[in-house]
Order: sequence, then structure tokens, then C-alpha cells
Amino acid sequence: MNYSIGELARLTGLTVKTIRFYSDRGIVTPVGRSPAGYRLYGAGAVARLDFVRTLRNLGLDLATVRKVVERELPLAEVAAAHAEALAVQIRVLRLRRAVLTSVAERGLTHEETDLMHKLALLSEDERRRLIGDFLDAVFGGLDAEFAGIRRSMTPELPDEPEAEQVRAWVELAELCLDPGFRAGVRRMAEDHAADRGRGAAVVRDLTAVVRDQAGPALAAGVDPASRGADPVVAALADACDGGLHRLLPRLENAGDPRRDRYFRLLAVINGWLAPEPVAPVFGWSARAVRVRLPHARV
Repeated sequence: MNYSIGELARLTGLTVKTIRFYSDRGIVTPVGRSPAGYRLYGAGAVARLDFVRTLRNLGLDLATVRKVVERELPLAEVAAAHAEALAVQIRVLRLRRAVLTSVAERGLTHEETDLMHKLALLSEDERRRLIGDFLDAVFGGLDAEFAGIRRSMTPELPDEPEAEQVRAWVELAELCLDPGFRAGVRRMAEDHAADRGRGAAVVRDLTAVVRDQAGPALAAGVDPASRGADPVVAALADACDGGLHRLLPRLENAGDPRRDRYFRLLAVINGWLAPEPVAPVFGWSARAVRVRLPHARV
């Protein structure tokens, strides 16, 4: 059975103009002409046009569609190549969406938006170099013991990141480029290395001591200026050689909210559980030490 172009349009849902266009391009060819000279198409044209429409809806260009329907190109090969191209487009669109969302949420300036966009589009090698530079600045020249800490602070953005992970990566990268944050983390690393160098006199990491000693006091609502905070300050002083004058700047530096922010962002990127923030307990400890400094023997 043969169909006129109008009948073919009704059967396929395509317009007469579209079918005529495909016919002129050789994608679907008439099998003959009516007595009045109009094009006639065979029954196979319906299935062919349905297939063409599917390929076009999937985003294939017309030249590729013609080669596929004429079997000049294997459909599987074309589909694989097109799927990869779409994957790239999807990644780019995810990055753009993440940047625009962050711009809207954070109220960024033109300059900050430009930096965020550049950070979002970094290649994997460029991301690794940026993080490597940050970790070198923080841990370079210190003991090999810091290799494990360095690994635990390394973000690994997935090949197909969610928008939240992209936003977290961009903000973390901004932190890594912040000279003040770099310097603060470096001081923490140097203090920790110095504590280790003192041997048995320093048994535990200061962060662990602060959590264990000041954490319960903070949770119980103990006023850092009250006598109830005295045992906590004594325990902190024991964990830090050099007296309260040396302890205070360490507590203030370790309590930088940017540190908590880094590890929260790291958890989002790497798919880890969000860590417990330490800035509140360090802030409490710093206040407890500060009020006692005028009377402290150092």
C-alpha cells in the first residue's frame, strides 16, 4: 500500500513540510508518483520516519541520521559517541547550575562569580595541583607522620558529581587559596609537630584534649569564667607546654570557623559523614583561658 504525503503526515504525526524536507534530503524516498504527479511512499516509510524522529529527538544531526538510516554508520557506534557527548554536556550543565545556585545563595560579586566559575571548570589534574599546592604549603617540610593527615584532607570529586558536591568543591578551593587560612592551618601543623617533638611529656593531640575536657563543660553550660572551668583550663595547660600565654593563640587559631567549614565541605565532596564542629569548644576554651591570663604564672 502506498501513501500520499498527506496520509503519511497523519500516520506519523509529522508535518507535510517536514516530510517533504526529509524527502528532498534523501532520508525517505518516494516509491512513485500519483496520476496527478504527487509523491507516493511505501508502507516502510512510516517506520522509517518514526525512527528518524526518534534519532532527531535524541539530538542527532540530520547528516548523521541519514547515514544511520542508510546503514552507512552503525547505530551502536553513533549512539555511543552521542551518549559520550551528552555526558560532557550534562557535566558542564551541572557545573553551571552549581555556580549559578551558589551565586544566588551567597550574593557574590562579579569578581567572586568569575573566580567560582573558573574553579568549577578546572580539570582533574588542575584540581589536584591546586589541592597539592595547598597541602604542600601546610605540611611541607614536616614529619612523614603528616602523610596520613594529608590524605585525610584531600578532596576527591567524583566523575559525575552532584550539584552540592560541585558547590562544596568550589568553596573548598576558595579556602585553599585563602592566605590567612593557609597560614592558620600551617601553624596548627607546626604546633602539632612541636608537641610530638617533646616526646612523652605531650601524650595527646590538643584537639582531642579540648574535645574531651571542654566539650562536657560546654554541653553542661559551664561559664568559662567561673571556677567550674578551672579543672578544664588546668588539663589544657598540661597538654600544652609553655603555659597559658602559649596555649591561648593555639586555641584561637584552632577555633577558626574556616577549619570546620573545610572539613564539612570535604565530607560533602568525598561522601563522608559530616564531622562534629570544633570551633564552639575551642571558642569556649579560649575564653576560659583568656580570663585567667592576668593571674596565670607562665
